[in-house]
Amino acid sequence: VQVVESGGGLVQPGGSLRLSCAASGSGFSVVVMGWNRQFPGKLAEEVGTIRNDGTTNYHDSVKGRFTISRDFSKNMVYLQMNSLEPDDTAVYICNAIVRYNDGWTENSWGQGTQVTVSS
Repeated sequence: VQVVESGGGLVQPGGSLRLSCAASGSGFSVVVMGWNRQFPGKLAEEVGTIRNDGTTNYHDSVKGRFTISRDFSKNMVYLQMNSLEPDDTAVYICNAIVRYNDGWTENSWGQGTQVTVSS
């Protein structure tokens, strides 16, 4: 499975940005897709996840500001980020946990997209 993110960029504090993530390949169904972020010099943290039943979970620091949605018919997941703060500056990385038709599961990661919040 190949995972590719898009939509990053530079935004002013208080602004909004929407990230997209696509999982491509064949013979699988998505179980969970998630967003993570990597701060400079720090370990990555999980931003949030969405399961195939629509259940979402968020890191406390983004609750009420970020929203994850999905279109699993297209193997896509989105991250709507509102009220962005400079501390949200990071590389945002998407991952997809998929189950293949033979029952094998795989957790695939994208390369990430840079989000910079600055005036």
